[in-house]
Amino acid sequence: MSQLEIKNLHVSIGDKEILKGLSLTVNQGEIHAIMGPNGTGKSTLAYTLMGHPNYTVTQGEVIFKGQNVLELEPDERSRLGIFLAFQYPVAIPGVTVANFLRTAINSRRRVENPADKGIPIPEFRKLLIEKMKMLKMDQNFAGRYLNDGFSGGEKKRAEILQMATLKPEIAILDETDSGLDIDALRVVAEGVNALSGSELGVLVITHYQRLLNYIKPHFVHIMLDGRIVESGGPDLALHLEEQGYEWVREKHEELAA
Repeated sequence: MSQLEIKNLHVSIGDKEILKGLSLTVNQGEIHAIMGPNGTGKSTLAYTLMGHPNYTVTQGEVIFKGQNVLELEPDERSRLGIFLAFQYPVAIPGVTVANFLRTAINSRRRVENPADKGIPIPEFRKLLIEKMKMLKMDQNFAGRYLNDGFSGGEKKRAEILQMATLKPEIAILDETDSGLDIDALRVVAEGVNALSGSELGVLVITHYQRLLNYIKPHFVHIMLDGRIVESGGPDLALHLEEQGYEWVREKHEELAA
């Protein structure tokens, strides 16, 4: 079983420290939710785990499959089995969803075997149709330019289709619910649930309980000031919905005093 282990992670942007000693372990087969107010470092964590160059790690490790992934390039982290679904996916006019996915698969195959000629088109078509059926997606979606003119829900569904096709072992969903209406949210959540299981660990980053009405986490963590300050089960998210973050902030300040 693969395990993503974040140890005492400190991350800065310029001179400002954002993450201040964050530790967390996510196993395959588990769904973890991270919640917290704006500015607490949730997206910083997601981008750091995937290797965004604007974020500087000043201390700590992230261990996955026996390697410190902080020493790897983003594409190496992806091939190792880590996936990030973006909060704001970028449009790529002129590149269809199908061509993008086939190129991604082929790039992985060629790293493993430079002589590989790429996945045969019939095999790829079968794979793509299978995943789109599982996610209840219209097959015409595959012929559209990636995220170009997509609604918010379509962009997020394209991210989930990428996840289904690339089959990571750890998936990070950075505020996947951002900008979605309730119907789009339900569709995306159903896609995540269809992919969840013993072979996939999921780290869901969100502001709101509403996403967790559809994606049921095993563990909920609350971030404040660059650290995880409270952890619990699904009931913790419900408590946040009722009480807000002030009680967590007060408890954290008392412990720090």
